[in-house]
Parts: sequence; C-alpha cells; structure tokens
Amino acid sequence: MKEIHEYIREKRMKLGLTQKEFADALGLGKYGDRTLRRWENGESKPSKLEVQSIRSFPDEPPFPNRDLSESKFTTIDLFAGIGGIRLAFHRLGGHTVFSSEWDKFSQKTYRVNFGEIPHGDITQIHERDVPDHDILLAGFPCQPFSQAGLKKGFEDTRGTLFFDIARIISEKRPKAFLLENVKQLRGHDKGNTLRVIKESLKDLQYTVHVEVLRAADFGVPQNRERIFIVGFNNDFGGVLTPFKFPKPNHKPTRVGDILEDFVDEKYTISDALYQGHLRRKEEHKQKGNGFGFSLFNRESPYTNTLSARYYKDGSEILIEQEGGQNPRKLTPRECARLQGFPDDFIIPVSDTQAYRQFGNSVSIPVIEAIAQEMISAMKVSKMIDDSKDRKQNEIPVYA
Repeated sequence: MKEIHEYIREKRMKLGLTQKEFADALGLGKYGDRTLRRWENGESKPSKLEVQSIRSFPDEPPFPNRDLSESKFTTIDLFAGIGGIRLAFHRLGGHTVFSSEWDKFSQKTYRVNFGEIPHGDITQIHERDVPDHDILLAGFPCQPFSQAGLKKGFEDTRGTLFFDIARIISEKRPKAFLLENVKQLRGHDKGNTLRVIKESLKDLQYTVHVEVLRAADFGVPQNRERIFIVGFNNDFGGVLTPFKFPKPNHKPTRVGDILEDFVDEKYTISDALYQGHLRRKEEHKQKGNGFGFSLFNRESPYTNTLSARYYKDGSEILIEQEGGQNPRKLTPRECARLQGFPDDFIIPVSDTQAYRQFGNSVSIPVIEAIAQEMISAMKVSKMIDDSKDRKQNEIPVYA
C-alpha cells in the first residue's frame, strides 16, 4: 500500500499544482504550504480528518465537456477568465469547442475545473483557426475607439479587444452571441463606445439586444450590475427571434447564506488596517461623501460589488464579527458563492489570485437566466435543433 506522503505528492503532481496552491485548495491555513511540504517529505503526518480531505479532493475536473453527441449546442469561450459564462451554458447542455484566456493563473483554475487549458492571447489567433460554433461567449475589457464615427463598421474597432470578437463573428457567423461588460460601458467615452459596438454588430447582420441586470435581482446577495449584449444572426432569422431579457425573480437574498461556518483567523483584518479604514471613512465623511469601507453581517440583504482589487484591503466588503473582533474579509470560497459558483468548483490558486479571479468573473445565476432565454428563443426560431442526434465528428474540438 502506498505511503501517505507518496500519495499526497503524486496527487498534487497529477493536478499540476504547487505546494502552496494545493495547500490553499485544501484550506490548510496561513502556513499550509509548510505543513504540506512536511507531509510530502514524511516529516509529519496529516490527521485522519486531513487525510479524508485530501482523498476526497477531486482527481478529475468537475465540469468536463459532455460528449458532443449529447450536447444541445456548441459554444466558444473568449476572454474566458475562470469560465463563469461557460459554466452557465454548460449546465444547459452546451459543449465548448474552443476557449481563450491569456492569464496563466486563470488558465490553471480553468484547467482544473474543465479539463482543458485555454488557448492564449486571442489577438494572436487567426479567426479561421477558431472552430465553427453555435454561440459565441465573451466578457471583454472596456476600451475607447480612437477611430469611432468613421462609418466603417467593425473596422472602427481595430486596436481594441472588441475587434477580436468582431473579426471572429464576421468569419465564423455564429447563430448567436452573448457579451458581458461593466455597467459603465453605457456611458464610456460619452456613450460612443457602446454605440460603435452596436453599430458594428448590426453591420455584421445581427439583431442586437442590450440590457443592464443586477445580481441581487436574481437570488445572489451582491449589488452587482453588468451590461449584457445579446445578438442573433439575421441569416438564421435573427430579426424574428423572440428573445427578451429575463425578468428579475426578486428572490430574497441574505449575506449569511454564502458565509462559511468556520473561518481561519487570517481573514480578520489587522488593527493597523482597520484603524486606517476608520480614519479614511471619517475623512470622507468630513468631505461630505460616502466613500470608505463597508460593513455587512449575516442579515444584510446583499453586499457591494466584489471587485478584482478585493485582495488589496477588502474595503468594499467586510464582515462583522462577534466578541469585539475586527471585521474580516470574505474567504475565497465565500467570494465564489457570492458569484453563484457551486461549492464543487475547485479553487487551486492563492487567495490573492482567487480574489482577482472571482472579482473579474460573472454572476452565474444571471448568465444562466439569460442563457435560458436565448436557448428558448433559438429553439422557436429553429436555430437550435432540440434533438440529440449530433455526431461526434461534426465539429472539431480544440482542447
């Protein structure tokens, strides 16, 4: 029988994780990498409970592609991050044939959960090399268009990352797309950025729908607003596609529903940091504005928006603690829950990277609600064949 130190090392190597990453994923605490190193070297042994945790840690990705023959539609995942948009469409029967993400830490989280490493920088990938697909998915950075207004269609967007979406749409002609961005896109560059995006997509012969939706209106305890752009190919009857954005379900939300029962003390902020937060909040108050850190408790209906900068000081979302303790930051698992990720989604990176990744990701229940409306509308328009007789070799799969 294999010794436990050999088992731990082999399992970690199979997952492709460093000792620090595996320790973080196992929730071993502040100095977990040292503990794991001693276990692997045979210098100490984990407890029975810790052995159970290690053995129960998934050996295989929890969200692999289903067989193409069992899929209802195909997607590509651009600016994929950790795969939040993909996960929502996966749940509804999608099969991802291509993904792209340049950040190496996000690639690692993506690989551990979906079983594939995304292709790198999309600007370096020719559109002809992207497989055919039914639905294009992308969350993309907000950038100004220096040549906007020249009436050249998507040529106006050259030099921006939106151009890479547009050139793939132009070449591959997917039946539909879903794009996600920050709410501020509406007013970015005095509204010019969104105007050019819409005009570019319409010039490519797509019927375009735009809406801002809030996560807290879809059962997620976070006041997160994002803009969503949905389009349907006019070659397939896009103009007649009966799509409407989902209506809020107004399900009651409560911050306590996403909080963990036992939280390591490392998430409690220091006296120095807390005093700094208090001082800055008072300074803002004196200036007559409401900026500063924000406190929440279990009974709060929702939090502020989780951002990619949360790792710095956690100021936008701090959780009250009993017994006179300083407030604490959310744990990475709580951040995952705040975005609607299931608990079997693996977090294989450091806390700093996890905060960045979930802050940059999407609210999955909102995406899933949009996806359901898109798929229903596409079935009515016969853009999606609801039968399951696809053949595995119809579309090449890029792993």
